[in-house]
Amino acid sequence: MFDLHVTTGIIGCVVSLLLFAAPILTFKRVITKGSVEQYSCIPYILTLFSNLMYTWYGLPVVSSGWENWALSGISSLGALFESIFIIIYTWFAPRGKKKLVMMMVSPILIIFGTAVFLSSFSVHTHEMRKVFVGSIVMVASVLMYGSPLVAVKQVMRTKRVKFMPFYLSLFSFLTSLLWMLYGILGRDPFLTAPSAIGCLMGILQLVVYCIYSKCKEAPKTNPDIERADVMKVSASEEDTKGQKP
Repeated sequence: MFDLHVTTGIIGCVVSLLLFAAPILTFKRVITKGSVEQYSCIPYILTLFSNLMYTWYGLPVVSSGWENWALSGISSLGALFESIFIIIYTWFAPRGKKKLVMMMVSPILIIFGTAVFLSSFSVHTHEMRKVFVGSIVMVASVLMYGSPLVAVKQVMRTKRVKFMPFYLSLFSFLTSLLWMLYGILGRDPFLTAPSAIGCLMGILQLVVYCIYSKCKEAPKTNPDIERADVMKVSASEEDTKGQKP
């Protein structure tokens, strides 16, 4: 029997996998150049936090049975991707950025561990566990969907879209849309609300990309060469005047 809720979850998993894989080209460039340049690790750290929480949220300990198996499975895979990206970033980042990464990752892991412990041993019903973990999930998701604003600011400041890849923005929008539909079909506000915010953030990224992808950097000129050209033109004009009878 066709189940629209399950089908939407499966499609959401496929698109989410494409979203998680989208930064591979970015980190290939980081490895090749041996530098993180002006890239920010904040979106990957916040995405790791969200994926960890959604992995726990989808397990039978919190949800009723395996109703959110698709969400839990793809989120655990996403957590693996983000962990690898963060490790690569930390390896090639300068000392200051390495400290920032550690200062952000440490509290996230502590919060996740605390949520797992409390929901396992202090909260004794599925309903209360879902509310408790779901509330943290909503905060983590809003932070994750808001994190690309760092890249949007970078694009607007530099007028270059290389810091916000198109496919990353596109898959972010599609993923948010699909999980919002999944949450609506499953009557799950802890999925629907943050995913709706993600849709808006995805649209914003695509609009900014379309605007600034048309901006081309003005060609750089060498003032010494320009000065030499002016002197040549002036000398040529004087020679011409001197040859006149």
